[in-house]
Amino acid sequence: MLAVVSDTHSTEAHALTGRTLAAVRDAERVIHAGDFTSVSALDAFHAEAPRLDAVHGNADESAVRDRLPAARTLEWEGLRIALTHRRDGGPTGLAMFGRERGADLVVSGHTHAPGVTRTDDLVLLNPGSHADPRGNRPAHAELEAIDNEVRGRLRRPDGTVLEEFSIRA
Repeated sequence: MLAVVSDTHSTEAHALTGRTLAAVRDAERVIHAGDFTSVSALDAFHAEAPRLDAVHGNADESAVRDRLPAARTLEWEGLRIALTHRRDGGPTGLAMFGRERGADLVVSGHTHAPGVTRTDDLVLLNPGSHADPRGNRPAHAELEAIDNEVRGRLRRPDGTVLEEFSIRA
């Protein structure tokens, strides 16, 4: 399983609770789309998720920015994933960012609003914020590879499924 989180905004800890904490602990890999805010929060994530792929966000202190790139591309279960905190231009800008990287999936954060958007050739995923939803539903995403498909769920920390989606790998 791949756990996807973003926008922790913590000065001390990972701020993970409930199903979100379990997903991060159980995942074979974890993606974080930026805004840990502090090195303490980043280190706390590493303690829970040794296989962490992350980028920095606009609210991260300079020590976090020094340790993480602004964007990265990775492979997981036949899926090419482009990761960034935010991109100017909204969904169009995110889709262009993904296409430039040959991605099947673009993961971003920043808005704190969980959601999935399909374009003609890729999927845009914002896992929301598990810890600082700012008027949105707190959330994270879980992805599982099943045959030639990746099935995903946006979930609340209490485990409630907000949305289901799939991506052809």
